[in-house]
Amino acid sequence: MRTLVAGVGMLLWLGLAGWPAPAPDDPVVVQRVPEGGIAPQAVTDANGVVHIVFYKGDPSTGDIYYTRRSADGTFSPARRVNSRPASAIAIGSVRGAQMSVGPTGHIHVVWNGSDAVVTPPAHGRALLYARSTDGGATFSAERDLVTWGTGLDGGGSVAAGADGRVYAVWHATPAGKTDADGAVYLSRSNDDGVTFARENRIDPSRNGACGCCSIRALVDRRGSLFVVYRAAGADVHRDITLLRSDDRGATFTARRLDPWDIAACPLSSMSLAEGARGVTAAWETMGRVRVADVTAGPGAPWEPVGESRPDRRKHPVITYNRAGDMLVAWLDGTAWARGGSVAWQMYDAGGHATPARGLAPGVPVWGLAAVAALPDGRFLVLY
Repeated sequence: MRTLVAGVGMLLWLGLAGWPAPAPDDPVVVQRVPEGGIAPQAVTDANGVVHIVFYKGDPSTGDIYYTRRSADGTFSPARRVNSRPASAIAIGSVRGAQMSVGPTGHIHVVWNGSDAVVTPPAHGRALLYARSTDGGATFSAERDLVTWGTGLDGGGSVAAGADGRVYAVWHATPAGKTDADGAVYLSRSNDDGVTFARENRIDPSRNGACGCCSIRALVDRRGSLFVVYRAAGADVHRDITLLRSDDRGATFTARRLDPWDIAACPLSSMSLAEGARGVTAAWETMGRVRVADVTAGPGAPWEPVGESRPDRRKHPVITYNRAGDMLVAWLDGTAWARGGSVAWQMYDAGGHATPARGLAPGVPVWGLAAVAALPDGRFLVLY
């Protein structure tokens, strides 16, 4: 378990509208999403390029955009990902886009379809997928990956492996059922997203799924697939649960990471990142952000230090840089139809909290934070 050592200072808040300019040695750069967007997701590829998707428009019928951040802090012209206008949704902060970048540079994006996407009766929302093979200049026409695993509510996820396999995951509750009857589904592509197989149910414990929470997937360097989600046993046991497959998604083991008994959906999201020692997960339980190393075994969860109140934190995100430092960011004070602040805390490669931490206001309604490692070793917090 990591040793938590409180930092002794705080970063100057960074920003674009009136905030002090960043010092050259600041290890964390904080920026708003370009074009007034919300709900960003960020991925740094093997070449140090930061890829970003974000949401724009009406929260119930909007669009997904893609951009890249250059070393000088500017963003490339944003390109719309969805070919059908207004086919995305952001309500609840758990239903926007998620993204993965494959080793060949292909950009894979999934998002929940809005009501503008017509689906069969009792299907529920579509899980739409599109990819770019030209660095984000253009994206393929999106397609719905849901065939029989219907009842999608909270957001799905996508993860690309080094072998050209792409995994799309979501959880869904059949029409007329409760979260206790929900399930986790996986649709696999063996050809870098050109085609996807019909989905399979992959949660062996069959403890339901918290319908309006999101889910997160990651493929590590060894090719193992990790999926973290919130279960819903008996509609009460909404435990954070980790699924793991070491055979390219053919079979899975399940492990409970953190129990929480609550007879309601907490509208929460999760994060996964890989560092030198393996995969790390982050989530929220009872308003508190928790982090655990999950590759080797059931590591004890710990809570990050930081400038915000520890009991009003949601939507954590984590990432590592090449030196092994880790950044944890989360939202403070956000709730249904209410924005908040973004907070962050950096840890060194030994797991000790550094003075690099802060809290900045201005997160929009239905907003999220995203984090990425920059090529020079610093971190980006985008909100």
